[in-house]
Amino acid sequence: MNQPGDSGASPPPVDMGRLPALVLTAGLATRLQPLSSIRAKAALPVAGETLVSRILRWLHAAGIRRVVLNLHHRADSITKIVGDGSELGLAVRYSWESEILGSAGGPARAVPLLESDRFLIVNGDTLTNVDLPALAARHVDTNALVTMAVVDANPHYNAIVANEAGIVSGFLKREPGTLGSPGSRFHFIGVQMVNTSVFAGVRPDVKSETVHGIYPALMASRSGAIRIVHTTNDFFDIGAPRDYLRTA
Repeated sequence: MNQPGDSGASPPPVDMGRLPALVLTAGLATRLQPLSSIRAKAALPVAGETLVSRILRWLHAAGIRRVVLNLHHRADSITKIVGDGSELGLAVRYSWESEILGSAGGPARAVPLLESDRFLIVNGDTLTNVDLPALAARHVDTNALVTMAVVDANPHYNAIVANEAGIVSGFLKREPGTLGSPGSRFHFIGVQMVNTSVFAGVRPDVKSETVHGIYPALMASRSGAIRIVHTTNDFFDIGAPRDYLRTA
């Protein structure tokens, strides 16, 4: 994993066994219908193993031992696979959402179950082999509030704009336009580390978002609050049937 603005010194390691992860598995997966009409996206098989099982095995291999999954659509299809997580060497808890709470509301609701001042957030429709200990160490070393794993790209939507030091200056929701500060564009791959304080003012019962919701205010409040780590690792975003078939 390449580090923007790296001076060459490696940051001290993080005790991954004490670091929890939140896997976002509550989504409706409307773009994957009819596949997602009978089970949650994370419960779909990918190369003979369910997506959620592959994500949890990857987290375990990185040293993670405590995981929370948020649930809404076809929740039983996930809980039947994962259970309490013991078969995967994990302690798994569930954060239930009667209505979809979004990328900020979901974590805000899950915070009491995570019981930590920092945690990883992993999209439940993403497969990657990002070096999580390196991501965690960089997050702590730079004193960021949010650290997002990215790959080189110039996407026409949901692009992250950051400078050479890895400090995020903006998010592009649609076709690139003008932002307050220059920088290169990157593609977020659904893995990030956050400080729990990021969600302190977020209501756990109201839908809200991160990138196009609370994150811009964080950037405005403190320089370097949101940073990126650049990776060349594999990345599969299973959003639409074509993506699913290509990955499977």
